[in-house]
Amino acid sequence: MNQPLRATGLSTVPELNDQQFILWQRLLEERTGMCLPIQRRSFLQTSLGLRMLEVGYRDYDAYYQMLLDGPTGAMEWSVLVDRLTVQETRFFRDPDAFALVEEYLQTHAPSLQQSGHTVGLWSVGCSSGEEAYSLSMLAERLLEPFGGRYAIMGTDISTIVLRKAQAGVYSIRALERIPEQYRDHVIAGQNAKKFQIAERLRVRCCFSQVNILNLKSCPLQSQHIIYCQNVLIYFRRWRRRDILDALAQRLAPGGLLVIGLGEMVDWQHPLLEQVHSSRVSAFVRKQSNSSWESARR
Repeated sequence: MNQPLRATGLSTVPELNDQQFILWQRLLEERTGMCLPIQRRSFLQTSLGLRMLEVGYRDYDAYYQMLLDGPTGAMEWSVLVDRLTVQETRFFRDPDAFALVEEYLQTHAPSLQQSGHTVGLWSVGCSSGEEAYSLSMLAERLLEPFGGRYAIMGTDISTIVLRKAQAGVYSIRALERIPEQYRDHVIAGQNAKKFQIAERLRVRCCFSQVNILNLKSCPLQSQHIIYCQNVLIYFRRWRRRDILDALAQRLAPGGLLVIGLGEMVDWQHPLLEQVHSSRVSAFVRKQSNSSWESARR
C-alpha cells in the first residue's frame, strides 16, 4: 500500500500513522528497553523512513515484517538500532559529577594502589567514547603517582558509535570541551578538522557492545566507579530500578555509582548509601568499616 511521502531535505519519507507509531514504539522498547515518547514521533519517522529508502522499502508495515524475518531481519535490526539509539555526548559533560569522581579518586588512590587493585571504571551507555576518555584523563592524572593501575570499560548497544570510540578520533571543536590542563597531554595528533586521543589513553579503554537490558549476562564485576549518566531517562521507572539494582551488584565494596541528576529520585538499595549532594546523584557501596560518604560529611 502506497503511503504519502514527507519532504526531509534531500529525500522524502512516508508518513507514520498512529497505529504504526505504537507498533514501532513497542518493538523498540521490547528489544532495547527504550520508551520513545510521542514527542519524538518525528524523530522516529525520519530515522525509520530514511533507512527504509536506503534499503528499498516505502511501507512501514513491510519493513517491520522484514525485521522479524530470521537472519536477514537480525542483520538489518543491528543497523537500524544504531540510528534509533545514538545519544548526544561530549567530554566532561557534567562538571559536578566529574568533580565528585575526582574527589573519590583522590581519596581512594593511595589505598587502592597499595592493595594492588586495578581501579575499574565503567562508562555505561558510553556512546562515541568521550565520557570514557574523560574518566581516563582523570584516572591517569590522579593514579599515576601511585602506579597508574586502572582500566576503563565503555559499553553501548550501538556498534557504530563503539567503533568511533575505539578509534578515539573527534572533531577539533570537541577539543574545546576538554579542560586546558589535559589538552597538551591527551592528543596523539591533530589537523584543522580532527584530533586523536593519545594511544596511552586508548589502550586503557576497552569498548564492548552491551544491551543494558541484559546486564545479568555482563561479565563486569567489582567496579570501583560506575558512571551511568543520561541513560536511565529513556526507560520506564520499573526498568530503571532493575538496571540500577544490577549495577549495584557490580560495584566493589566502597565503590561509587554516579547517575544523572533527577533520573531516579526515590530509588534505594540495601547495599548502597546515597551521597548527599544537591548537584550530583550518586551512591557508595557499603563496606564493613566506615564508608567514604560518612567520612566526607
